Amino acid sequence: MLYELLKTDFSHVDERGSLVQLIHEGYKQVNVIMSKGGMVRGGHYHKLNREAFYVVSGSCEVCFIKDGAEEKNVFSTGDFFEIGPYVGHTFNYLENTVLVGLYDVGVEMPDGGKDIYPVEEN
Repeated sequence: MLYELLKTDFSHVDERGSLVQLIHEGYKQVNVIMSKGGMVRGGHYHKLNREAFYVVSGSCEVCFIKDGAEEKNVFSTGDFFEIGPYVGHTFNYLENTVLVGLYDVGVEMPDGGKDIYPVEEN
């Protein structure tokens, strides 16, 4: 598999609402991604970063590619998955979607460059 399904660390639900703890260590950069339905984003890979996504709401089809192998999967609210280095990923948002993205190293590099490379270079 070109991605790994993850389990959240903890969740709690009561009359006030809910809390989901995604992780308690292992990531240095956290982003919130809001995308409109019908949009396509990504189309890149990372050489250094392990990247995880938690779907807060909505759904998206993700195409993974590495060394000529390709996989697609649809992820929906509550799904949590991780992509390793050198795995290209393109997101096709099936509806308005909110994701939390986590990077273990961080995209911005000390030399000013970014650990983001077009899928075509993979």
